[in-house]
Amino acid sequence: MLISRTLAAALCCGFLLSTLGVTAQAQVPASSITPQTSSIAPDAALKVRPKVALVLSGGGARGFAHIGVLRALQELRVPVDIVVGTSMGSVVGGAYAAGSSVEQLERLVRRTDWNAVVADRPPRDELVYRRREEDLLLPSRIEFGARMDGVSLPPAAAGNEALELALTRVLPHGARDKPVNLLQLPFRSVASDLVTGELVELSDTPLFLAMRASLAVPGVFAPVRVNQRLLVDGGLVRNLPVDVAREMGAEIIIAVNVGTPLAQEKELISAVSVAQQMLQILTEQNVQRSLKELRPGDVLLQPDLGGIGFLDFARHDRAMKSGEAAVRAMSSQLLQLALPEAQYAAYEVKRLSAPVGVDQPVMLTKIEVAPSGRINPEELLVQSGLKVGALATSEQVQTAGNQLLGRGDLARVETEIRDDRDGRTVLIKPTEADWARSRLRVGLELSSDFTDNNAFELKGMHVLSSLNDWGAELRTVAGVGTERALGLQFWQPLGVGSQWYVAPELAYSSAAGDLFDSSGFRQARYAYKSGTANVSLGRQLGHWGDLRYTVGRQKVVGHQSLPEDHTELSQIRTLQELSFDIDSLDTVAFPTRGTLFNLKWQRLMHAQAEGPVAANQSVQGLQAFSRSRWAGHVYAEWSRSVGGNSANTLGGFMRLSGSTPQSVMGSRTIFGRLVMARSIGAMPAALGGDVRLGFSLEAGGAYSPDSPLRWGALRQAASGFVAVDTRFGPLYFAAGTTKGGNSSGYLFLGPIW
Repeated sequence: MLISRTLAAALCCGFLLSTLGVTAQAQVPASSITPQTSSIAPDAALKVRPKVALVLSGGGARGFAHIGVLRALQELRVPVDIVVGTSMGSVVGGAYAAGSSVEQLERLVRRTDWNAVVADRPPRDELVYRRREEDLLLPSRIEFGARMDGVSLPPAAAGNEALELALTRVLPHGARDKPVNLLQLPFRSVASDLVTGELVELSDTPLFLAMRASLAVPGVFAPVRVNQRLLVDGGLVRNLPVDVAREMGAEIIIAVNVGTPLAQEKELISAVSVAQQMLQILTEQNVQRSLKELRPGDVLLQPDLGGIGFLDFARHDRAMKSGEAAVRAMSSQLLQLALPEAQYAAYEVKRLSAPVGVDQPVMLTKIEVAPSGRINPEELLVQSGLKVGALATSEQVQTAGNQLLGRGDLARVETEIRDDRDGRTVLIKPTEADWARSRLRVGLELSSDFTDNNAFELKGMHVLSSLNDWGAELRTVAGVGTERALGLQFWQPLGVGSQWYVAPELAYSSAAGDLFDSSGFRQARYAYKSGTANVSLGRQLGHWGDLRYTVGRQKVVGHQSLPEDHTELSQIRTLQELSFDIDSLDTVAFPTRGTLFNLKWQRLMHAQAEGPVAANQSVQGLQAFSRSRWAGHVYAEWSRSVGGNSANTLGGFMRLSGSTPQSVMGSRTIFGRLVMARSIGAMPAALGGDVRLGFSLEAGGAYSPDSPLRWGALRQAASGFVAVDTRFGPLYFAAGTTKGGNSSGYLFLGPIW
C-alpha cells in the first residue's frame, strides 16, 4: 500500500509539474556521476528548470552512439523536453520522442540484420520465385537498367523494404503514422530537398515518413517524396540542427555530434573515396556553423568513434558504449539538469505512456491499387493476397503491401488504411523503379586447379518485364568462354497475377570436355553443339517453389577424338521433363538459412535404338544452417541414367576435392558433403559481404547395375578454404584432397552446388 501511494504521489507530482511548466533540480556534488537525492525533501528541490533540447546528428552506423547517450542520460536522470534529429539521429530521436524505451532501441540494434538493411534489394527469401531463379542462373549482384538511350544505375545502392521494416520495428505500436507534432515529446526531423537544396523541417509529417526521408543517404537509400518534394538525408544541409531546436524554444541544448571526420590525404586513393570526401566536406562545414551557435550553458557531446565507419553496423556495441562514455565525461555539467528520483520517474512514465491501440482484424470493404505506369494494378492486387470481405489487421495489410517489393521492379510501396463504421478501406500506392523494367546483369565465373583444368565464362542476363497486362517477361541469358550459350525464354502467366504460366524457350550451347576411365585417366576429348526448342507448362508455388512440365526438341552434334580415330555423332531427340524446385535460401553465396531442392525426371519420347528408352533422374538437396559466427550447409545428390551415355559425373572443388573435375563417371552417382565456415571479417558493403574461413568433408562415388554400390568404396575427400563474398559471387581460395588419390589447389569464383 505504501509503495502504491508513493507511486501515485509521484505521478500526480509529475502531472502537475508538467502542466505548470515547473520542475525540480537536484542539489548534488558536481563530481558525482549518479544523483544522490534520497535525503533531500521533494519540496526543497522544486524550482523552475530550463527547457532542454537533445540534438542528434547524422552519421550512419556511428549514430548508434545516440542510444548510449540516451542510456547515460537516463542513469543521470536528465530529462529531455525537445528532440531534433538528422538521419540516424532522426531515427533514434524519433523513436525516443514517440515513447520507445532505451532497452527497446538497444534490442533493435542488436537483433536487426544490418547487412540486409544496406543490401541492394529486399532479403532474398522475400523475393518472388522468378527473381530467386535469376540468382541461380547468374549469381552476380552487378545490375543496371538497360534502355535504348544507354544504361543507368539504380537510384540507390540499397533497397527500401529491409530498411523500412527496421524503422517500423523501432517504433511503439501505433506511432508509425502519427504526425511528429503529436508525439509524447516535441520532435523535428530534418531533410534536404534534392531539387532545390533547401532545408526541410518535417513537422506535421507521419513519423515513419519523416524518419525515412531524413535517412535517405544519397547513393545508399532511395529518395523519398513528401508533399511533392523529393527529399534526401538532412545531413547535406544541417547535420547538427541546433538552430531548429532553438526555434522550438530550447533554452539548453545537448548536442551530440557523431559525424564522420574528414579523411586524411593518404586515404584518398580512389574515385569513391574522393566522392565521399566531398560529401563529408559539405557536412562538416554546416556542422561547424551549427557548433558556433551553441551558447555557454549548452553541452556538446562528441563520442570517440575512431575506427567506426559510416556503414560499420556490426560495431554497434562499441558505438553505444562510446556514447555512454561521452556523457559520463560531461557529467559534472549535465548533473545540473538532473531531476530527483521521483520526479524523473514521473517524467519517464509520461514519456512512455503513449496510447496503445489494439490492432484488431477488420473486414476489408474496398481495396484499390493506384496506377503507377506499365504494371497492371490488377496484377498487384492479386499478388498482394488481399481480398474484399476478408478480415485483416493493419499489420497484415502493411505486410501484404510490402511483399510486392519482392517483384524487383518497384522502388516503393505505400499502403494507406482508412477505417470507418462500414469496415476498412485500403489504398496501395506503388512506385515503379524506372531502371528495373529492362534490367541487365553481368557476371564472371572462374575455376582453376592450377594445372590444366581451367575454365572461365563471362555471362550476361537481360530481363524485360511487364510486356502485357498479365505480366509477361522476356529473359535472355548469354555466355562466352569455356562454354558458349545463348537462351531466350518468354514467360507468360495464364491470367492476371496467375501462378500458372506457359514458357516457350530457345537455347543454343557448345562446349568441350574430357572422357575418363574408371581410374580417372583421360581417354578421349569430346565437343558438342546443341540446339533446343521447348515449351513448359508450370505453376509457381508461392514465393518458394516451382513445378514444371516441359516438352522439347533437341539437336545434338558431337565430336569425339580418340588417340586412334575421330568420330562424329548427330541426333535429333524429342524429350519430356518434369521438375520440382524449392528455393528458400537467404543468399546463394554463403547461405545461413533455407533450403535448395531439385527433383528432375527426363525421358526421350521414343527410343533411338534397341534397348530401353533413354532417361535420367536426379535429386539434389541443400539445407543451410548457422550458429553464432559459423554458417554452413549439408548437401546430398543422387543421379541415374538408363538407355544412353552417362552424363553423371563427380570431381573437382567440393565435389570430391582433389580429384580431377568430372573424372568420376557412371550410370549412377551418389554424393554428400558438410561445409562449415566462420566469419572472420567483412568487405565494405559496397563491394561485398563476409570473409569466411572454412572446410568441407565430402564422400561420393559412381556405380552401376553391374557394379553395385558398396559404402566402403565411396571416395572420401576434404578441403579447406578462405572465401570472400564479392558482388560477382563467392570467391574461394582453397586446397583439397581425396583420400588415397590426388590433392589440388583451387581458385573458384561462383556458387558451389
